[in-house]
Order: sequence, then structure tokens, then C-alpha cells
Amino acid sequence: MRRVVVDMQNALFADAIATALQKFDSDFDVYQSESPDKTTDLCAFTQANILIMEATAYTPWKLEERMKIRGEVKAQNPNCKIVLVVDENTEKKLADKVRQAKKDGLIDNFIYGSVSSTYLSAVIDAL
Repeated sequence: MRRVVVDMQNALFADAIATALQKFDSDFDVYQSESPDKTTDLCAFTQANILIMEATAYTPWKLEERMKIRGEVKAQNPNCKIVLVVDENTEKKLADKVRQAKKDGLIDNFIYGSVSSTYLSAVIDAL
């Protein structure tokens, strides 16, 4: 089983990601974080292989706050893959920063919010 923790601002979007991953491959065991302040503990508890977090312009989903969680998770589990989801249409500057975080090796991948659920699942599967 590959354990995936999903931390999204919108619970409906988090449910959609969880459903898409489980439909794509039953090997995905998906856990949804109740709030960003619980994400690190959930990753430790589940021994997550992948953490998917949404980055927005609002606290507590700002990129800086996401990078803090990323650091905490990596300190506990260096092999956990970090993926950020960002809306490239409404958050263009933030999307540029997220893309730069990937270039800088701070995250393992990023996904634009406008991609299909099949594409998102395939990217996560390829990690």
C-alpha cells in the first residue's frame, strides 16, 4: 500500500483527489488531514509515502506555511514525497513560486488545479 496524505483548503476537492487516486489504483491508501496543524502528525502516524498539499494566498495554506510543514515531514520521514497543488489561473505569482520550489528541489512535484483527475492520479502514481 502507498499511503497518501491530502491537505487541502476545500474538503470537496480533497474528497475528489482521494476518490480519483483510489479509482486509479486500489494500492493507494488515502488519508485526509483535518487541518494544516494536524498534517505533520498524520504523516508520521500513517508513515505517509506522499503528502499532497494545496498552496493558496491565504493562511494557513500559504507557500511559506506549506514549506514549514514540508520541513517537519521530511525531518521525520525523508522519503516522503511532497506535492503542491496550486491554482495557476487565479494565483499566477504563487504558481511561479511553486514551480520555482520544484526547480530548487524543495518539493518533488507540483500540479495545477486545472488538470484532470486522471492526470493528477498518474503524476502521483509516477512518484
